[in-house]
Parts: sequence; structure tokens; C-alpha cells
Amino acid sequence: MNNEEQQTVFDVIGNTGFECLVSAFYRRIPNDPILGPLYPDQDFAGAEQRLRDFLLFRFGGPADYIERRGHPALRMRHAPFAITRAVRDRWVELMEAALLEARLPQNAARELKQFFDEAATFLINRG
Repeated sequence: MNNEEQQTVFDVIGNTGFECLVSAFYRRIPNDPILGPLYPDQDFAGAEQRLRDFLLFRFGGPADYIERRGHPALRMRHAPFAITRAVRDRWVELMEAALLEARLPQNAARELKQFFDEAATFLINRG
């Protein structure tokens, strides 16, 4: 096993990489006809921070998310939102665009994309 295989995504892209990614994603949300209505106008910045903190934790960075929010419990936290296949697909599409904009190293982007594909599918909760 070489050093690259031992590095976490956080080791590779750091806090700055996650900030760029999440910022690029959230710039796309407000005017999106599918996803925009699902995000809280009154706490948009909070939603952005929660995603950033979650991704930092999930990919080897600081555990601020756990300290503030506890276990991720993704399905429970997303249960109030109607997440259909179309919503899932649009979320992934916008996140993939954000990955391209953030210009992350290929290995890190590939690992993030795989996680986003799987997690978004896991969160589908409506026909």
C-alpha cells in the first residue's frame, strides 16, 4: 500500500477543497426549479455549513459535525423531504457540476462522486 492509498480525501483536498465544492454546489441551488424549493430560505447558510461539516467528517477531517449534530442519521434527517428519483438525479447532477468547478484531484473527485451517487440513492424516500 502506498501513501496515496492511505490518504483520506481530507488529506488530499483539505478544508479549502471542501469549501470550494460545497460553495459551488450551493450557488446552484437557489434558482434550481427542482432542488431550490427543498432548501430552507431562512437557514440556507446553515444548510451549507452542515453539508460542509458532514463531508469534512465523513472524509477524514475534523469531527465538528458529530460534536454539533450527533450521529449523521441521514435517512432520518432527510425523511421530511420528498426525495424522488428525479430529485436524487438532479442533486447528483448539480454536485457533479460542483465537482468539476472545484477542480479537485481526480482520485478525490472519483471517491466523492461514488459516495454522492450511493448516498443520494439511499435517501430516496418517495416513489
